[in-house]
Amino acid sequence: MSQELLKKAAESSMKSEIPVFRIGDTVNVSVRIVEGEKERTQVFTGTVIARRGWGISETFTVRRVVNNQGVERIFPLHSPKVASVEVVRSGKARRAKLYFLRDRIGKATRLKEVKRTAKAAHGPQDAKPEATEAEADEAQQSEE
Repeated sequence: MSQELLKKAAESSMKSEIPVFRIGDTVNVSVRIVEGEKERTQVFTGTVIARRGWGISETFTVRRVVNNQGVERIFPLHSPKVASVEVVRSGKARRAKLYFLRDRIGKATRLKEVKRTAKAAHGPQDAKPEATEAEADEAQQSEE
């Protein structure tokens, strides 16, 4: 019984539209900051080096270098403090975690850029299979 209540509470606070990004992507994370009674949005730009968890507790780690000092922030994906996540460029990553970038300096931290289309960003499950030659021939014959 209590598990069902926890699940309902978690579902109500989850975001309906999750931004699509992967490990290695450079992203702009807009964070809501409250200072006294004022609220403003601050942008944190960096490379996604890790994603972990699932559901309401899913988090992602973004790394950037400021004044020759590495800065990493861990953001909860479904947090109301995270206003938006925008992909600036897509990088090629062959690993699930890019912790090796911590030891690299300067240009060595760059990843190869990958051009991703809207279909490719969602993954292969959303892509529609192409019609076979036999189906194409049948379609042509039915049009004639």
